[in-house]
Amino acid sequence: MADAAAMQEDGPALVPVLPNHRFDEEALVRYLAGKLPGFSEGCTVRQFQGGQSNPTFHLATPAGNYVLRKKPGGKLLPSAHAVDREYRIMKALAATGVPVPRVRLLCEEPEIIGTIFYVMDHCPGRIYADRSMPGVDPAHRRAAIEDMARVLGRLHRVQPDEVGLGDFGKPGNYVGRQIDRWTKQYRGANLDPEPAMERLIPWLAARVPGIADETTIAHGDFRLGNLILNPTEPRVVAVLDWELATLGHPLADLAYCLLPWRTSPELQGIVGLDVPGMPSEGEVVAWYSEAAGRPVPADLDVFVVFSLFRWAAIVAGVYRRALDGNASDANAVAVAGDKFRRLARGAWEIADGL
Repeated sequence: MADAAAMQEDGPALVPVLPNHRFDEEALVRYLAGKLPGFSEGCTVRQFQGGQSNPTFHLATPAGNYVLRKKPGGKLLPSAHAVDREYRIMKALAATGVPVPRVRLLCEEPEIIGTIFYVMDHCPGRIYADRSMPGVDPAHRRAAIEDMARVLGRLHRVQPDEVGLGDFGKPGNYVGRQIDRWTKQYRGANLDPEPAMERLIPWLAARVPGIADETTIAHGDFRLGNLILNPTEPRVVAVLDWELATLGHPLADLAYCLLPWRTSPELQGIVGLDVPGMPSEGEVVAWYSEAAGRPVPADLDVFVVFSLFRWAAIVAGVYRRALDGNASDANAVAVAGDKFRRLARGAWEIADGL
């Protein structure tokens, strides 16, 4: 579900706007002229290739480059594609130690280009969709992953009330509510039943009472592919794709970030790969824990199962949109169905062994 907000050598390519995502570019320019520098002189719009969630566009103006994120067209699953929430949380985090792009404006008037949208500054840098970071020096790779872990830890130290996000979600019972939400999203996609998903739903529900409640700002999709690295240094300069952010359990974020250490290359993981300089899962957890100011978690396996289940439910929604012709990635229909079932079955394999 990665959507890029930067143009760089290692990230998604820029392509002409896809036919099913076209909008009135002249109306956009008229709306932004006088609100942002450069638009009164015109704008060239291109689309970032590869995103499967909120369509994302590069806006080139004489005064500088911007990025626009909008909801996709067509019928959407409930509460999905919340670009207004993305805008709000990035604006709130601007004064913290969490690196985010500078957001410029939110347009809640769907009549302008067909859906609501927001505009942020373009952040030059590198995005690595491949978790193994091919072609990177081992020491650079290790340092980049360490910074990734520490940025997540810093996010979880931010007090929601202090940055105006005390009402950004419901405190408490995050995992239980998430299981209910993603169960509904999965079933709302109306796909052929997947037995592994049906086993996971009661398995997870039975373990909710044993989870100690914690509440922090949770990104919801924190991974290497949603980070912009400095063009030359192993340092995170921007965290992207806050669509799923809410007040939630920090260990759910951590477990999701660790999925590459638990999944095969077919599921974008690194299990079985020889990646020089890649730290171990234990090292990532230790770096995170130090930055977050919390003890190293004793057991993350239930959160790993939950993260795989949630990921499978998200991909089920991508598959549904692809079948309906509304996914941002033209290849989604060919791969999302198989990926959804692989994720569900991988989650059940871990759960069945606990």
